[in-house]
Amino acid sequence: MNTVYKPDPTVLERWACLQEKVDRMIPQLKGKSPHKAGVDGVYDHMNDDWWTSGFWPGILWIMYDLTGLEYYKEEAWEWDARFEQCIVRESNLHHDVGFQFLPSAVIKHTITGDLDGSRRGILAATLLAGRYNIAGDFIRAWNPVKNMAAWNSHNVGWAIIDSMMNLSLLFWASEEIGDPRFSHIAKAHADTVLQHFIREDGSVCHIGSFDPQTGAFIESVGGQGYGPDSAWSRGAAWALYGMANTYRFTQEERYLEAARRVADFFLASLEEDAVPLWDFRVDNPENEPRDTSAASCAASGLLEIAKLVPADESKRYELAARRILESLTVNYGTWNDPQHQGILREGTGNKPAGQNMNVSLIYGDYFYIEAYAKLMGWEHRIF
Repeated sequence: MNTVYKPDPTVLERWACLQEKVDRMIPQLKGKSPHKAGVDGVYDHMNDDWWTSGFWPGILWIMYDLTGLEYYKEEAWEWDARFEQCIVRESNLHHDVGFQFLPSAVIKHTITGDLDGSRRGILAATLLAGRYNIAGDFIRAWNPVKNMAAWNSHNVGWAIIDSMMNLSLLFWASEEIGDPRFSHIAKAHADTVLQHFIREDGSVCHIGSFDPQTGAFIESVGGQGYGPDSAWSRGAAWALYGMANTYRFTQEERYLEAARRVADFFLASLEEDAVPLWDFRVDNPENEPRDTSAASCAASGLLEIAKLVPADESKRYELAARRILESLTVNYGTWNDPQHQGILREGTGNKPAGQNMNVSLIYGDYFYIEAYAKLMGWEHRIF
């Protein structure tokens, strides 16, 4: 199955609005590494080693790839050089280097042939591979956190569902230099996720705790979900998209089966407007916020699944993605507020910690644009 999406009039209209929006964002975000925009509509500025730093340059590279307009490339060009400095100096780079270097260095190399982009992507993949715990077959999540002894006593053996989206960096590096070591690590981590993170019904836990010495699985941890047995919606989006990508690189059926299973659970659990609550298993759903970032990531992942499954299944996933995107556009977009620097409202960052609720999130904006780019016929897969 290798569907090439062709834009219809609605998609063309949406894309024109997105291009106009991104053109406004360029002067608004000049020099910023954005994460979230709150009620004032202004994106904050994070350090370059913050996990979301790759998404704004990723938006710019997608716009350049589809339009050929040089000003997008000029705005995007230096970001991977900035990120490289985080590797050679003290920083907090960790399991999310894929989120940082795939939509900056790797896409830069893919589109332009830039050799520094390739070199930086391989360097980041080496850093990610270095986090692999051989006893437990998982990529360690996060770094030690200062002044948080209780956290640090556990997270040496923690892995998280988010890392499924970073595995593409390892698969890409294997192909780029013809060395299977990176893909061996990616597959081993994906198999651990299959065993310990994705449940039979397709729901997903956020954190898996392992004994870092023996590799033995200890327990599931709620993390950014409602609890250990709940179903964090963005975690499901990471899982369905990441498993689809793993199948695309490996052609091993168990990964596509897992992507389908999570996708079916996600779609069955959506609210009436096709946008999920931040967790599918909260006790009082009528009082809980949605998460548009989970919706946009899932929509882009569903389009990937639609390209990978047999023709008789493909349309179901494509139509589900389109329904989600249309709801995001009509119900959650900031089109009527030109001063608002985000694209989608009502993202939920970390509800259990009380952080970043009802905000625009740069990764929600990125995956929204990425999904529409796919419907425009964009074929340069990065994640």
